[in-house]
Amino acid sequence: MNESKFVYIIVLVLLVGNVFFASRYLTIKRELQEIKTPLEIQEINEKILNFTKFFIEKVLRAEEEVDFETRLKLENTVRDLGDQEILAQWQRFVDSKSESEAQQEVKNLLELLVNKIQSD
Repeated sequence: MNESKFVYIIVLVLLVGNVFFASRYLTIKRELQEIKTPLEIQEINEKILNFTKFFIEKVLRAEEEVDFETRLKLENTVRDLGDQEILAQWQRFVDSKSESEAQQEVKNLLELLVNKIQSD
């Protein structure tokens, strides 16, 4: 009889411990998600800003035609953003048939990039 009470108490203590640790796990998981979301937004914004800066430096301020290596790096950087809307606008810019069309698509691209930067 004494032994069964002891086993019952041990099982009860283990059960209470499991409930406690499960509630702590859920609380910490929620806190982590609250921290993780702004960090992810910041990383996305940083990638967009880096691409925008590189684009302005290498394309808009270029004195001569943009070389193949720079175009390739721009293409890889824009793909690395992982944003289909930005990639589609980039393609419209790259596929421009005339200078005036390219200028309009650059304006659209820059506007999209600025709009994509999320503020807190």
